Amino acid sequence: MNVSRIAVVGGIALSSVVLLSGTAFAHVSVQPQGEAAKGGYATVNVKVPNERDNASTVKVEINFPTDHPLASVMPQPVPGWKSEVTKAKLAKPLELHGKKINEAVSKVTWTADGSKIGPGQFQQFPLSLGRLPEDTDQLVLKAIQTYDNNEVVRWIEETKEGAAEPQNPAPVLKLSAATDDHHGGGATKTDEKAGQEEDLKEEKGHSHTEAAGSDSDSDSDSDSGASDTTARVLGIVGILVGVAGVAFGVLAGRRRSA
Repeated sequence: MNVSRIAVVGGIALSSVVLLSGTAFAHVSVQPQGEAAKGGYATVNVKVPNERDNASTVKVEINFPTDHPLASVMPQPVPGWKSEVTKAKLAKPLELHGKKINEAVSKVTWTADGSKIGPGQFQQFPLSLGRLPEDTDQLVLKAIQTYDNNEVVRWIEETKEGAAEPQNPAPVLKLSAATDDHHGGGATKTDEKAGQEEDLKEEKGHSHTEAAGSDSDSDSDSDSGASDTTARVLGIVGILVGVAGVAFGVLAGRRRSA
């Protein structure tokens, strides 16, 4: 009897460990592609695993924080899924590229349109985000996962510092330190290219100015050289004329004496 009870208790404990381990490692998460720097732009993947053996995921909703709103959130098309971006009015407008933004993205929803996330599978949903806030180290993106049997799992629990991870943790995007140019993603390449073009134009302008200056110096040197040559020629001519005059005077004196 005691052996049977021990076996039952052990089996329950083992099942609980396996179940909790599966839940801990198979939750919705968000992962940046490269760097997600403060004040810049980033591309991230929302990774959605299917935790059920008898149902498929048909809808995923990602909610964005209102205390750190994002003016730009663009989903990349995913075959077999339809995406919808929802915006909300802001109490305090955002400044983006010199313009005031009065609304920000509040959520993005993907709905199955010919595809599903089946048992034992996962799907990634890419997003382009920006501009990322500079006054926080992370963004909590609460997720809602819906199955085709109408079950809804809310990944909205925030992990407290020093505490164990909750059963349904919300996805968290960690932000790295701000870069000098405050850009990220595709925006960096564009800005760098524009900057390089401006530098090239400036270099060409400087080269043209220097070339023009060199030509002017050359002309001045040529003029100075010509003036020096003329002066020398005139001087030599003057000397020759003087010598000729002296010789003529000597000859004339001799003829008079004779």
